[in-house]
Amino acid sequence: MTDEPVSEGLEVIAWPVRTERLEIRPATAADGPATWHYRRQESVALWITSAQPDCEQYLADFTEPARLAATLVIECDGRVIGDLMLAIEDAWAQAEVRDRARAVQAELGWSLDPVQTGKGYATEAVAELIRICFEELHLRRVTAQCFADNESSWRLMERVGMRRESHDVRGSLHRSGEWLDGFTYALLADEWRSARLGTP
Repeated sequence: MTDEPVSEGLEVIAWPVRTERLEIRPATAADGPATWHYRRQESVALWITSAQPDCEQYLADFTEPARLAATLVIECDGRVIGDLMLAIEDAWAQAEVRDRARAVQAELGWSLDPVQTGKGYATEAVAELIRICFEELHLRRVTAQCFADNESSWRLMERVGMRRESHDVRGSLHRSGEWLDGFTYALLADEWRSARLGTP
């Protein structure tokens, strides 16, 4: 268990979580340089929410408590090859039932070292992240968003069973100055369980 802060609810999980080839654990400040190594690369920086111009500024943002609390790292053979975002959040609800909608869903995100693409690592890690959300955190829904032009990201969402819920037309401003289309994908816990059991 790390002594760095983790997102509310994540402390109930026995970290690290292992898949067939990967290890997933909460990020620590010491992971900053390894994540900067691939996040500064053009193919990654093109799509991520914040692309800092220098390492010092990036590390300041990476170690900000709220961000660090929602960040997990993906390791392969002891080396950080990617990171995941798991941001637990409230669902929208009417005032009378708002207390029943607290911390029941999560927004997910990810980035992977381009050197490691094409090996199925991102799919393996995100599928495990979804399992954690539904089996260990007992959330009811997960969502993820991307620019429509980020085909590798939305195809990953579809591979792990998420469905496209919305297509925003020129609703997202890219740092290039262009307004781009965006996709939102989601998956409910009961949909995930049905897919695992092979039932409609």
